[in-house]
Formats: sequence, structure tokens, C-alpha cells
Amino acid sequence: MAEQDDDAVGDVTPILPDYSGACVTNIGSALLEEMPPPSWLPAPAVGARQVVLLVLDGLGWQQLVSRPDIAPNLAAMAGGHITTVAPSTTAVALTSIATGLTPGAHGVVGYRISVDDTVLNVLRWSTERGDARREIVPERLQPVEPFGGQRPVVIHRAEFARSGFTAAHLAGVRYRGYRVMSAMVTETARALRSGEPFIYAYYDGIDKVAHEYGFGEYYDAELQAVDRVVGDIADRLGPGAALVVTSDHGQVQTGTDLVEPHPSVLAQTTYQSGEGRFRWLHSRPGRGQALLDAARTHHDGDAWIRSRDEAIAEGWFGDRVSAAAAAHMGDVIMAARGRLAFVDPADSGPFELIGRHGSLTTDEMYVPLLAISGS
Repeated sequence: MAEQDDDAVGDVTPILPDYSGACVTNIGSALLEEMPPPSWLPAPAVGARQVVLLVLDGLGWQQLVSRPDIAPNLAAMAGGHITTVAPSTTAVALTSIATGLTPGAHGVVGYRISVDDTVLNVLRWSTERGDARREIVPERLQPVEPFGGQRPVVIHRAEFARSGFTAAHLAGVRYRGYRVMSAMVTETARALRSGEPFIYAYYDGIDKVAHEYGFGEYYDAELQAVDRVVGDIADRLGPGAALVVTSDHGQVQTGTDLVEPHPSVLAQTTYQSGEGRFRWLHSRPGRGQALLDAARTHHDGDAWIRSRDEAIAEGWFGDRVSAAAAAHMGDVIMAARGRLAFVDPADSGPFELIGRHGSLTTDEMYVPLLAISGS
């Protein structure tokens, strides 16, 4: 198997989300609302009386279709690819899947966002001062009820049950935590047997492996394991039930291809947010244009450079951007081309990332939407 898919390197223009059509923002409404099904919804999901929506964090379409022999169950399912959101990162996409809103509407516009001049790590719900759940109340930052207030069963990692991010995007659901993959399958089977009409399940192993190991034997082994789980869930579908599989983003293997923003860029920057492949730059007072000019002068070949207003006008975050969402954004975006990532010393974790995401390349933006029905 190839160590790296090459599509990301050749993108000339950014792949923008199809917010009005085949996008992760619209999966919930397509499955939950009584309306004519959109043409992009896979046929096995149309008219199903029970639906399991399984989100496999980090499984991009390009990575999946380049490995059909490793994932035969996924390869046999009906469907194709849709787009994720911008930026193509977990906190943003999962909030869009749950709420049915664009990032510009729900306000979670990055993995790390600016909140009153403090950078909030959304997944950890922490700032440089630590746990931020009291300082930045999750339900106030993102108050929209998930899944139209229908309170479905959500099968998710047990350790995330009380996290700030869970409160921000899954408040009010009936949470069923699991600690091992087999328990996720068992919880899903129990919910199906009890007649639940809509079940939301989430698994993050592919994303974790890609971050730590990139593409190679570890990634392939994890995808094989996940594919077996997909088969196990499909085997538990009864008549009239369907399994729908999607993801929040794809991946790019950056490895050591790391770029420090040019000193002229940093001279105009107060702080950074976002992440390595979708870097928000926050300008010094009155230096917004100077920051934009410096970023374009020194990094135009590295990234798609936009001011906040330019990206909003181009529809990166949806056709409407609230004042609250705009306040969480920086003044300038550097959305990485190719495989590189931008370095920010304040953006670190327990290990060096090999696989990354966040930008607008095909490898990151296209995700699967697949379905299979029970018998």
C-alpha cells in the first residue's frame, strides 16, 4: 500500500464545502426529516425505519478508495464521497454533523479558537490556564440542540461523556459510553433491538493512528480492524434498518515537512489559533493589512492565504457567518497546500504529528458517505 496519497500535492484551488448539497452538514436532515431524499443519499438509507449513523473519525475518501482490498465491507457499500466543512477538522465537523449547521452558524471554527483573546482548545476545552468549562461555558458558546432536539442514542467514548466539547455539541442526547471497540458494536446492537429509529455512533481510532504513525502498516491494520467492525454492525441490521458510514475529514501525511511562519509574518502577529494545516493569525492592533501582505509575500506558495473577510465572502464557512463566529476567527488564514504544516509553539501535544488535516485539499475535504441495508 502507498505510504501517501498524492492528490493533496496537486490541488491548485481549494476544495470548498458543498454546504447546499452533499456535505456532512446535511446528513442529519437527510436522515431525520420527512422530505424527499437528496440524490446524494445512498439508496439503502432511503426510507429506512432504523438508521445507524457511524462516524469514523479521520477516514478520508482518498485514503479509503486507495485501499479497497483492506476494507472489503466498506468497499461493498453503496454511495460515494461528499465534502466536509472548513476547516476540515474534528471539532468543526462533528459540531456540523450534530447540529446540521455550517461553521459560520454554529461558531466552532477551529480546533483552537479565539475566545475573548484567549485561545480555547475545543477538544480538550482548555486554555493556557487549564480546564475552561466554568470560564467558557460550552452550552453558551454553542447553544444549538443536536439532531433537532430529538435526543437520539449516542454511542461514544465513555471518557468523553462529561467533556466540554461533548456538552457543546451533544447536549441532551442519551449518551451510552464504551471503552473498547467490541462494546461499541454491542451497544449499537442493543439499541437496534430496542427499536431506536436513529442511532449515532462515533469511533476515533483511524484518526489517532494516522496522527501518530501516518500511512503505512499501522494505518492499514487499523482500517482492517474498523472494516471488520463495520461488517459486525451490518450483520446486526434487521429488515428495514440501514447502516450509514461517514467521516469528519481525511488526512495528509506531513511528517517533518514543517514550516515556521516568516519573521515578517510573526512581527505583525499577536498570537495564532487553528492548527498546523489551517492556521489563524491574529494581527497586532491596526496591522491587519500588513499581516495579510506579509503572509502573501512569504507563504503564497505554501498556502491559500485569505483575510477573514475574503474567506467569508468566498463561502468557506457557509452563506451566513454570525458575529459570534467571526469573533472566534483570526484576521488571516494560512490554509496549507501540499503536505506541509505551519509551526506554532503554543500548539503542541504528547507526540509529534505525522498525519494532519484542516486544510482544503482533496485528501482532507472528501469523506465517504456509504450505506448498507439489513436483511
